[in-house]
Amino acid sequence: MCNRSTLLICDDSVSMLMELTDILGSDYKIITAKDGSSALEMVKQASPELILLDVLMPDMSGFDVFAKLKKYESARDIPVIFMTELEKIGDEEHALSVGAVDFITKPFTPAVVKLRIGLQIKILHQMRTIERLSMLDHLTELPNRRNFEKRLSEEWNRSTRDKTTISALVMDIDNFKSYNDTYGHQQGDKALRSIKTVFNKSLRRPADFAARWGGEEFIVLLSDTSAEGAEIVAEQIRTLFEKLEILCDNGTITKVTMSIGINTRKHNDEMTLDEFVSGADMALFQAKKSGKNKVCIYNKTQTT
Repeated sequence: MCNRSTLLICDDSVSMLMELTDILGSDYKIITAKDGSSALEMVKQASPELILLDVLMPDMSGFDVFAKLKKYESARDIPVIFMTELEKIGDEEHALSVGAVDFITKPFTPAVVKLRIGLQIKILHQMRTIERLSMLDHLTELPNRRNFEKRLSEEWNRSTRDKTTISALVMDIDNFKSYNDTYGHQQGDKALRSIKTVFNKSLRRPADFAARWGGEEFIVLLSDTSAEGAEIVAEQIRTLFEKLEILCDNGTITKVTMSIGINTRKHNDEMTLDEFVSGADMALFQAKKSGKNKVCIYNKTQTT
């Protein structure tokens, strides 16, 4: 089975680990831990999609392990199913009250275990699909503003921690209202969608991140990139977009241009994240003001 989901099973009973591995191993990748401390380490190393956690263990209870998991940013959203003894009804209630997605009572029926695990994995994948769609701009199929802001926060923190340079390009299609008025909104949508082709050709590194910022405005984040490097990328984008032929339904070939503003933060620059983006936006304004279809780099002395 390709791309199998990874399950972490934590139980101090070796026979229980073997039994659950036998039941679930054909459908999932199984990793195991015999105690809470080992489970916490396995979570850090393997990032399982679902955790089966025994309530009673020698070093710490399953509830204690669960509480510690919630303190890990990378693990707090991993769904947990508690395994409880049949006669300990209070454990079931407590498991659900603290945030477990389900519980399995011992002794258990293999078919029921498989169904419960399968249901939670299905729910998890559905939630991921919804989350992915909520982070996309449906017209251009590029990441949307919310997606970009999340990525920007992550890259900004990484840049601060690693003392690296980071650049942003804010770009806007020139005279887009006039283009819409002349050729119609459907053609305008086609022009907006065409920018994805340009990004695919000009952004070569996996870390380069482009998104639709809003309307006819787009934004690109370039990690580990100087102002000079960002200018090269921006010119590639501007030139490719200028040369792009956007075909109308009647066979007419149309063209549009783009203005781009750049802002770069070096590791020793005192700049907030908001100032970083607004600086690129001010540089875009300069590009528009100075004739459009241009690339401008922000500096603190420029005026608007």
